Amino acid sequence: MSGAVRVLLVDDEAGFTSVLKKRLERRGYAVSVALSGAEALRALRGQDFDVAVVDLKMRDMDGLEILDVFRKMIPEMPVIMLTGHGSETAAHEGLARGAFDFLLKPCELEALMEKLNAAVDARGEGA
Repeated sequence: MSGAVRVLLVDDEAGFTSVLKKRLERRGYAVSVALSGAEALRALRGQDFDVAVVDLKMRDMDGLEILDVFRKMIPEMPVIMLTGHGSETAAHEGLARGAFDFLLKPCELEALMEKLNAAVDARGEGA
């Protein structure tokens, strides 16, 4: 794959997404942020992404609902679920529904980057 990995970061915590976006961009990722499920769906319709990172708990849609829609819209795009509420059960439900993997929030940047790279590599092998 050539160029920066295109990441769609979906989380309704603006402070968290702002910091994470800056940290990832400094490391060469191209990051778009969606602060709601509806915003994420609009972003996905208007742009191509290599991987999405989706928070499980948001105000308008939960991460599992977003995952289900993403799977229908672009089945080959890997989705990494984030959960900050100790809800590993919901994260495992996400895996059962087709998520690539999950991370507990807050996560180490290195761990997230490893998951992003693994997801993109796996997508390339399946293409």
